[in-house]
Amino acid sequence: MTATHPVPAPTQDASLSPGRRLPAVLAFAVAGALVVSWFGAADPTTWLLETVWVMAGLPAAILLRRRFPLSGLLCGLLAAHALVLIVGGHYTYAEVPAGDWVRDWLGWERNPYDRFGHLVQGFVPAVLVRELLVRTSPLRGSRWLAPLTVCVCLAFSAVFEMLEWLAAVTGGEAADAFLGTQGDVWDTQWDMFCALIGAISALLLLSRAHDRALARLRRDRPSAC
Repeated sequence: MTATHPVPAPTQDASLSPGRRLPAVLAFAVAGALVVSWFGAADPTTWLLETVWVMAGLPAAILLRRRFPLSGLLCGLLAAHALVLIVGGHYTYAEVPAGDWVRDWLGWERNPYDRFGHLVQGFVPAVLVRELLVRTSPLRGSRWLAPLTVCVCLAFSAVFEMLEWLAAVTGGEAADAFLGTQGDVWDTQWDMFCALIGAISALLLLSRAHDRALARLRRDRPSAC
């Protein structure tokens, strides 16, 4: 009687796991949306100024994907933020149709998409900054992690407002679509306040989920953290 040996069950290639495919799927989706948004853009200069962050961030994330892969949660948030920027660049923030619908529905005087964009500008970078600090500094588990994350987000918001000021000085009326103030003299202050609320909200709502996402990343790629 010939002894038989059990046939080992086929193993799934880790590189084909959903967690590994997600960044690639998101990258293709964002790149496709970016290309499509160029066609029929309301103002080509505004489109360029609004989407340059996507043009710089997407290649950087791809180039660093092996050396410094990002958590799945952060990848999803960055893709969502990129789409917000792309939509704002295509229509200009003051003319986004969804913002017009909300304005008319609530009886507001201005298109709120710009406010939403700056809320996201605080919300998503908060998770990005938190991930960088947790993985590259001694702040993991520190009580200073959240305050420093918020401070970095506010600093980024302030830099962005200074870039808008520079655009206004150099571009004059041509930069109005990029600024999107819609006649509000307190637009800069509102933008930074929205970024602050977004950053705080992200930390309150997503810190535990982010910790779990980082734990999965350490488990799947021990050398990544």
